Amino acid sequence: MASVNVYLANELDTVELGRRLAAIITPPLILNLSGELGAGKTTLSRGLIQAFGHEGAVKSPTYALVEPYELAGVDLFHFDLYRLSDPEELEYMGIRDYFTENSICIVEWPDRGHGAIPDADISCHIKYVGEGREVEIVSGSEKGQLLLSKFK
Repeated sequence: MASVNVYLANELDTVELGRRLAAIITPPLILNLSGELGAGKTTLSRGLIQAFGHEGAVKSPTYALVEPYELAGVDLFHFDLYRLSDPEELEYMGIRDYFTENSICIVEWPDRGHGAIPDADISCHIKYVGEGREVEIVSGSEKGQLLLSKFK
């Protein structure tokens, strides 16, 4: 397992981290984002999604559970499982259909979908450090390890 720690002083740093991750990832890929409420999971997602070519707002799919983006030949799905009461709900929405050879799946609050979502290739754990944030980026697969070796 490879891991990298990154300090984020502000929102711009968080968006930039999303862009840096977008520069190294390719489908199929599962990226888990965990951390307290307001830690910056959706902000990091915004940087990544916009780096793949989405123009416009990136909102947290808290109520819809998933927001799809079709970008530059990639199916990108942004999940927010915060309001999920039971992982079985994901089976009813056809969760497995999202994890394809051409998809990048960003999953916020992955622990709430435990058992219903595949293991992540890369996980970002965001925690508050003073006024900023610290992100521990950890590989969870061989592909994740290879991609993190390219992270700058």
